[in-house]
Amino acid sequence: MSTAPESLSLPKAQIDVARIRADFPILSLPSNGKRLVFLDTAASAQKPRQVIDAERHVYEAEYANIHRGVYDLSQRATAAYDKARTKVRKFINAASDREIVFVRNATEAVNLVAQTWGRQNIKEGDQIILSEMEHHANIVPWQMLREQTGLELVVIPITDSGELVWEAYEKAFTSRTKLVAMTHVSNALGTITPMAEIIRVAHEHGVKVLVDGCQAVPHMPVDVQALDADFYVFSAHKLYGPTGVGALYAKAAILESMPPYQGGGDMIATVTFARTTYADIPARFEAGTPNIAGTIALGAAIDYIESFDRQALLAHEHALLEYATERLQALNAITIYGTAREKAAVISFAIDGVHPHDVGTILDFEGIAVRAGHHCAQPVMDRFGVPATTRASFGIYNDFDDVDALIRGIAKVQEIFA
Repeated sequence: MSTAPESLSLPKAQIDVARIRADFPILSLPSNGKRLVFLDTAASAQKPRQVIDAERHVYEAEYANIHRGVYDLSQRATAAYDKARTKVRKFINAASDREIVFVRNATEAVNLVAQTWGRQNIKEGDQIILSEMEHHANIVPWQMLREQTGLELVVIPITDSGELVWEAYEKAFTSRTKLVAMTHVSNALGTITPMAEIIRVAHEHGVKVLVDGCQAVPHMPVDVQALDADFYVFSAHKLYGPTGVGALYAKAAILESMPPYQGGGDMIATVTFARTTYADIPARFEAGTPNIAGTIALGAAIDYIESFDRQALLAHEHALLEYATERLQALNAITIYGTAREKAAVISFAIDGVHPHDVGTILDFEGIAVRAGHHCAQPVMDRFGVPATTRASFGIYNDFDDVDALIRGIAKVQEIFA
C-alpha cells in the first residue's frame, strides 16, 4: 500500500497497472530478495510476454530468410516482416511503408543519415544545429561528419530548468545552416521539446530536421506528417520491444535522393563485376539479413502499446511524474535537474554529499533499479556542473508504490550517509 504522508495526495490510478505488470514476466521475480522496482525504462524498457512470445514464435514456427525464398516458410516470414513495417508506418503516421527503414537502433539511423544524406549535402563551412541536451548518439555521428567535411556544429543552450533557449535557436540560422538534429524528449532531463515549432522555424529557413524520437514514442503519440519531420528515428528496445532493431523514417523524396549506406545482399537490383544497380527504397538501405525475429517482435510491441488508450497511459505516467516530483521535493538535500514545464516521466536528481553511484548501489540492495551516471549525455552534466545524476524513469508498468519505495530507499541512503 502507499505510504504517502498526509500532506501529499496520492493520485488516482489512470490504468490497471496490476494487469499490465502481469504481462511482464521479469517483474514477478525478486531483486536482492525484494520486490523488483524497475525505474530505468529510459535506458531500456522491460518486455511484455506478448513481445517475448512473438519473437519465440518466429524461431519455433515461421523462421526463414526473407525476400529470397519461394517456399512457404520464407513467404510467411517475409509477410510477417513486411507487416511489421506497415505497423511502424501507421504507428508514427508516415505516408508510405517506403518511408520506413529498419536499422539496428536509433544510433545506426543517425549514422546512416550522416553518412548518406550528410556526406552528399554538407560541405566545409556548412552548419548543423544541435541542442545542449542531446544524447551522445545525436552528437558523435555529426562530429565524425565534421571531421570528414569540415562542417560547423552550432549548439543551442538550455535554461536552468532544462528548456531550449528559444531566442538562441531562432537566431542560429544562417545561409550555411543545412540541418537541425534535435531530441524530441531529453533522456537525461525529461524535457519535451516544442518539436513542431522547431521544425516550422527550420523549414522557414529551408533547413531539414532530424528528430531523435527514442524517448518520445514510448510516452506519447507521434505523427511525423503533422510534425513535418524530414527524418525521425527511434529504437524498439525503449518501446517495450527487443534490442537490435530500430526504425528510420524519412520523407520518400529524401530517401530516394540518398546513396546507399552499406553494400551487400537485399539492397541491390543487379550486380556484375562492372557495376551494381541499387534497389528502390527502403530496401536500398537494408543490406544483408536483418533482425527478422526482432523486427516482427517490434510489430508485436506496437500492437501491445496500441491495445491501450494512449491518452490514459500518458495521463498515468504524468501522474507518476507529478507524484514523484512532489515527494522528492518534500525531502531535504535533494536537487532535481530538469524542471521544464513540459516533461516526460523522467526525474534526474542528486543527493547532497552522496555520489550517484553510491545512491544506485544502495537502492539496488532494496530491489530498486535506477540509472546512475551521465546517461550518455555528458554535455548535460557539464551544463549543470555535476559529474553524474541518479535517474528514475517510469514506464507503463510502474505504480505509486514504486515511487514510495524509491522515497524509502532515498531515506535509507541519507541515513547511511548522515
